[in-house]
Amino acid sequence: MSEDKALLGIGSRVKHPAFEYGVVIRLTPVAYEICFMTHGIKIVGKEYDKLEVIEVIEAEEPVTFSAAEKSLIKILRTYSDFNEKVDLGDKWKGGTLELKSADPAYKSKEMPIDTFFHKIVMVRDRLRVMEQRINSSGLTDEEKVGLQQYITRIYGSLTSFNALFKHKEDHFVGEKSK
Repeated sequence: MSEDKALLGIGSRVKHPAFEYGVVIRLTPVAYEICFMTHGIKIVGKEYDKLEVIEVIEAEEPVTFSAAEKSLIKILRTYSDFNEKVDLGDKWKGGTLELKSADPAYKSKEMPIDTFFHKIVMVRDRLRVMEQRINSSGLTDEEKVGLQQYITRIYGSLTSFNALFKHKEDHFVGEKSK
């Protein structure tokens, strides 16, 4: 293969002078793993110029570890019932929340912000489970969309609490303005 040819992607069909016909099954930084019909899997360097390309499937952009990690986290959030660790913003740690009535006859109520924050995170986790169950239910698509719209509005109502989160990716997101 000459340098002006595109990088072969998985599924590209090739012909090798000694191993005959094969298909690219894996890419490494310097070589292709090719499954040849009569010789099995062989590693052929990307610089090897005697490889005849029968059909090119363009190589996709390599996936970085962080992109793969984000995708995995999204999948786990969508399809599992686990509670992830969500961090409270540093400025709130050790703080208290005070609920004070306008009527001085009523005593104010205090609670640690950590406790309040934990309850908000639990609401979010339960909404995610509800979304998952709606999506996998036997409801019609129209019914699913209607319920999803309610959940999106709930998330929108909870955006006021985003100030408590340490990381922006943990924030509630409601409807996007059009």
